[in-house]
Amino acid sequence: MKTRNMLVSLGGNAILKHTEKGTAKEQFENVRKTSEYIVELISEGYHLALTHGNGPQVGDILLAYDYAKDYLPPMPLDVCGAQSQGMIGYMFQLSLKNILKDWGIDKSVVTILTQTLVHPEDPQFENPSKPIGPFYTALEADQLRREKNWTIENDSGKGFRRLVPSPIPLGFVEEACIKTLYDSGDLVIASGGGGIPVTLTDGRLKGIECVIDKDYAASLLATLIEAEILLILTDVEKISLYYGTPREEGLDHLSKSEALKYLEEGHFPPGSMGPKVKSAIDFLDFGGKKVVVTSLESALDALKGNTGTTIDG
Repeated sequence: MKTRNMLVSLGGNAILKHTEKGTAKEQFENVRKTSEYIVELISEGYHLALTHGNGPQVGDILLAYDYAKDYLPPMPLDVCGAQSQGMIGYMFQLSLKNILKDWGIDKSVVTILTQTLVHPEDPQFENPSKPIGPFYTALEADQLRREKNWTIENDSGKGFRRLVPSPIPLGFVEEACIKTLYDSGDLVIASGGGGIPVTLTDGRLKGIECVIDKDYAASLLATLIEAEILLILTDVEKISLYYGTPREEGLDHLSKSEALKYLEEGHFPPGSMGPKVKSAIDFLDFGGKKVVVTSLESALDALKGNTGTTIDG
């Protein structure tokens, strides 16, 4: 059986469902189920690396610090991202190792606490746009603007939330480690939540408070490991045109040029499918063979061409 290199990019529903509270029990159970699908892919001859989202987990960490601020010093956003990477990585390492053993597969699983490089003068730093953390009252928002110089805006009428920049990822500090471990046959988990954002100035690394889009980082990671396939697992089975309308049309196949055309026409919103399609185009531009977008449950069928959306050159 020919081994095929692939990066699997997991959506947030692989770890926490929208209707759940986020208990450790719930998240471990979701990760266990997700790990079953991952090991099934390995048994089919795919050599994988994994990346994942962390939005709900970082939100909970920020909320916990907010509640405890009178007793414990809050940590900056880059540190909170590191905490979430470690937590989620541990859950996957434990679950995957157990299931690999059940399937009789001898493979090491390792999480790389990944620092993602961004340019210190990325224009996004002048335009914070990514809502994070808890909701605040108007009075609390005004106080935080004055005390911490945060950008805080009303979020869809639900309350006030902090906005942070979302700069473009340029690469990873741990690239050599990731590639060495992956090439040795390990199942590598890296760049969780897009990675911990850092800048490099005069040879010195510095953490910075922002959020990196995990889909853009996934494209970089897939290119780094020389993956043939980027598998993007989300909460829908296919990419659709006119999503959520009576004209909704699921797409089985897209060429790179078609994907770009639909993206430019606004079919894929920035807050949902847009970054996934953009990252797919970037991956193909850098030499990837194909991108498959589908749900977790349909992953293997989609790779066989039976469902999902395939994007290629």
